[in-house]
Amino acid sequence: MHKAGDVVLGGLFQVHFFSVFPDLSFTSEPQGTTCHGFDVLGLRQAQTMAFAINEINRNSNLLPNVTLGYSMYDNCLKLGIGFRAALSLVSGQGEEFILDKTCVGAPPVLGIVGDSSSTRTIAISTVLGLYRVPMVSYFATCSCLSDRQKFPSFFRTIPSDAFQVRAMIQILKRFGWTWAGLLISDDDYGLHAARSFQSDLAQSGGGCLAYLEVLPWGNDPAELNRIVDIMKKSTARVVIVFAHESHMIGLMEEVMKQNVTGLQWIASEAWTAAAVLQTPRLMPYLGGTLGIAIRRGEIAGLKDFLLRTRPDLNHNNSYENNLVNQFWENTFQCRFAPPPAGWVESGGVLCTGDEDLENVETEFLDVSNLRPEYNVYKGVYALAYALNDMLQCVPGRGPFSGSSCATLQRLEPWQIVYYLQKVNFTTPFGDQVSFDENGDALPIYDIMNWQWLPDGQTKVQTVGAVKKSVFKGEELTIDEDKIFWNFESKEPPQSVCSESCPPGTRMARKKGEPECCFDCIPCSEGKISNKTDSTECMSCSEDFWSNPQRDHCVPKEIEFLSYHEPLGICLTTTSLLGTFICTIVLGIFIYHRSTPMVRANNSELSFLLLISLKLCFLCSLLFIGRPKLWTCQLRHAAFGISFVLCVSCILVKTMVVLAVFKASKPGGGASLKWFGAAQQRGTVLALTSVQAAICTTWLVSSSPAPHKNTQYHNDKIVYECVVGSTVGFGVLLGYIGLLAILSFLLAFLARNLPDNFNEAKFITFSMLIFCAVWVAFVPAYVNSPGKYADAVEVFAILASSFGLLVALFGPKCYIILLKPERNTKKAIMGRGTTK
Repeated sequence: MHKAGDVVLGGLFQVHFFSVFPDLSFTSEPQGTTCHGFDVLGLRQAQTMAFAINEINRNSNLLPNVTLGYSMYDNCLKLGIGFRAALSLVSGQGEEFILDKTCVGAPPVLGIVGDSSSTRTIAISTVLGLYRVPMVSYFATCSCLSDRQKFPSFFRTIPSDAFQVRAMIQILKRFGWTWAGLLISDDDYGLHAARSFQSDLAQSGGGCLAYLEVLPWGNDPAELNRIVDIMKKSTARVVIVFAHESHMIGLMEEVMKQNVTGLQWIASEAWTAAAVLQTPRLMPYLGGTLGIAIRRGEIAGLKDFLLRTRPDLNHNNSYENNLVNQFWENTFQCRFAPPPAGWVESGGVLCTGDEDLENVETEFLDVSNLRPEYNVYKGVYALAYALNDMLQCVPGRGPFSGSSCATLQRLEPWQIVYYLQKVNFTTPFGDQVSFDENGDALPIYDIMNWQWLPDGQTKVQTVGAVKKSVFKGEELTIDEDKIFWNFESKEPPQSVCSESCPPGTRMARKKGEPECCFDCIPCSEGKISNKTDSTECMSCSEDFWSNPQRDHCVPKEIEFLSYHEPLGICLTTTSLLGTFICTIVLGIFIYHRSTPMVRANNSELSFLLLISLKLCFLCSLLFIGRPKLWTCQLRHAAFGISFVLCVSCILVKTMVVLAVFKASKPGGGASLKWFGAAQQRGTVLALTSVQAAICTTWLVSSSPAPHKNTQYHNDKIVYECVVGSTVGFGVLLGYIGLLAILSFLLAFLARNLPDNFNEAKFITFSMLIFCAVWVAFVPAYVNSPGKYADAVEVFAILASSFGLLVALFGPKCYIILLKPERNTKKAIMGRGTTK
């Protein structure tokens, strides 16, 4: 199809599906290549280019005084034919284009609108790029064409596959589909799309491919059977297909044969609008398909222009009108004169040229879903605006060498490329058209859904869009309420290799499988994950621990020997009971202070001993409750001084017993002068002062302090008092032990004294209990963690205190209260004589 003009634009369109090449026998001149299988949509795209040029020629504001022409060729879906057509368009016979002369043959074109295939476009643009001839494609989507080094003069009004791939990944993310299969065509379109898909999917972390298969060209039942068998066995419910409708026809035949249902198909723009697949026979399998479609546009006046299409009766065999005549014959099932031999005889009808297109149903006139046509329209206008901007150049202010401008008479193709790179306009439909540094237009796609209506009809519904803007980046909008899901649940399917790991678990990738296939491993103690699909568990801070669900950290349980727990209550009660008993005994002794039993062996020491025992019972309370600095410092000091006071009294009592026994012998009276009341008080004070000095030194040098211990239990904080200086604590206990052992030894030596002095036996027994308790205390204390160490120490204090109280004062209270007749000096002395 040709039309003369001051400037001619070239076009490459797919008007036939098949071609027949001549037999190259090299024995005779080969016949020309013939094409058959008329593609009405291809002609509609070509006519859209003709309409756009006519519209521009009528526009006085765009390219005034310049008439555009066109020269369009059919590529017959073959690389060789398309490549030869492109070279014919750009070659021309004249060396330069001159307006005021008529060139022989078709004039060289300013630029080419086409091609529709990525493979053909790559080949053609590689050659045209050498001469910087601009080529604006309306359907070639391969991302490889964005390489400016290889294709310096290539532009396109359809988004790159790189954007289409990202759009599909956004759809996968939107519906949570992380496990999908990918089928591609065995050409540049499919192979580059697969490469981009794998790369972008890995970078986005949006999912994994269960399988990647290449669809064969032509009829290959064995290969298709193998591919469909993989699809059937796979757990992936989503299938993405980057292929042409011819591939899908063969694939769906095998899908129907194996009855593979329950799949969610995602279609690339190459077959989203394929009517041949939208049949009642295929919709049980393809219903609900989501597809990426070229942006739909509206072109005012196009239908009227198409209706005015008429064949050329005078030159029906000329190449210029050959395509229109073929369309006419195909539409009305007639033939132009002269008809083929036997046509009329067999009942065939001759074409008159007066047939009415409005009386036939043909896709040629359907302008309700203009998608590739809209891209053709934008491509023609892009070249027109580039040429218009070039003609607006003011000499001396031009962008080229010496501030020069380009002219039609001396036009170089690279000059048009310069202006095409900077073109920026808005279509009547409201879409902005401009090209980035790679020649790609601002990308925008419609999201389509194949809907299977109750009456069995098929409808392709726009349910969203994905576009890229300068300010907002890539945006995906989907109206989910409009989507038809071809499943019983009428809900989006699940397509995951492994179910999401809930909070409290982490993903552990399965060995040898894609990263989307994983096991969910519960977080270990002390670690949590608070979001779905966590790759690792986070450790809680020192004062926190994981809850049973392992999805958040909770404050650790605080442990110390409390007044509110049974153990603390028991020990407190025992301590207060011991204090109360000491008070009762002290009251008894005070009340009976004049009796011989109380007065025997220095009653003052007995009172002091009872007071020290009461302090021993009370000091155990300092070990109960939450440790604080003052309680930690006071507990061991009070314990050490109280017990030394107690043991000192016992030691002095034992020494007094021995001194009195010795004084009772002839010549031994002098020994009592060293154990008078003052000396006894002084000895107790001196021994107690030593312990007080030890405690003071310990508190000053390395004081005990409260400490949060997290070593005993991972999920608990044990509040305890650290002794500060182990040496200080050891000296404190060692001093008590030294006095106790000394008392025990002295009492043991005095155990066989006469009955009236037999208090030494009770002292011996009490010291035996005391030493046994504290000897057992050391290993028990060392091996008891946390609050149980305090409980062991309290128990030792109480046990040793009760042992001293019962052993020393039990027999005396028994005599005072129950055997008062024996609480006389005579009775006490009598016991001695009876022996």
